[in-house]
Amino acid sequence: MTKKKAFVPLIMDVAVPVGSYYLFKDGLGMSTLAALGWSSVVPAVRTGWSVVKDRTVNGLAALILFVNVVGLLLSFVAGDPRLMLVKDSGVSSVVGIGILVSVAMGRPIMTAVAKPWLVKGDERREAAWRRLQSGSEDFRRAERVFSVVWGVVLLGECVVRIVGAYTLPVDTMVWLGTVIMIVAMAGGFLVSGALAAGPMAAMLAAEVCDKRAEGEKCSVSAAPEAPLAAVAE
Repeated sequence: MTKKKAFVPLIMDVAVPVGSYYLFKDGLGMSTLAALGWSSVVPAVRTGWSVVKDRTVNGLAALILFVNVVGLLLSFVAGDPRLMLVKDSGVSSVVGIGILVSVAMGRPIMTAVAKPWLVKGDERREAAWRRLQSGSEDFRRAERVFSVVWGVVLLGECVVRIVGAYTLPVDTMVWLGTVIMIVAMAGGFLVSGALAAGPMAAMLAAEVCDKRAEGEKCSVSAAPEAPLAAVAE
C-alpha cells in the first residue's frame, strides 16, 4: 500500500464531505440546509456501499453522515442567542458520543484516523499493524485509549461551551468558544499522543524490526509524522 492510498479512506470519509460543505455554503452561496444535504451524499453512498459490499458499516462515513443529519436538525434552531451558541456544541457532542460508542462496540473509530499517520503507506508497517492488531492486547488497548481520549475531549469541549453559553456574556462566548475548541484540540493531540499514538508507533517499529530480514539493519523510526509527531514525543 502506497502512502497516498493509505490516506484515501480518511480523505473520502472526512475531508471530502467536510470540504464540500464549506464549498457549497461559502463558495457557492448555498443555504446551510442545502450545503449539509449535498455534502451528505458521499458519506451516505460510502456507508451504504460498505453495508452492501462488505456487510459492515463504514464507521467514519456513518459518523459524518450522522453529524450532518444532526446539523440539519439543529439548523432549524433560531431565536435565543445563547441557544444558538449551544447549537455550535451539538456537533462536538455527537462526534464524541459516536467515538465512545465505537469503543464500547469493540471497533474504535479513531483508529482510521491514526493508522495512516503511523503506517505511512509502508508495507512493512502495514503488515506489522495487522499482526499487532490480531495478537497484541497492549496494541489494541492503545487503540481504544486513543479513541477514548478524543471522545472525552470532544464531550468535554461541548460541556464547557454549554456552561459558558449560559454563564458568560454572549459577546464573550462568541470569541471564547473558538479558544475553547483550540485548547481542546491541542490537549487531545498531547494526551492521545502520550498515552496511545506514541506507544503504538513504538510497538510498530519494534514489530517491524523483529520481522526484518537476517542481517538487515533496523532503522525504522518509532515517531509518527505530523500532526501526530509532536504528541508522540
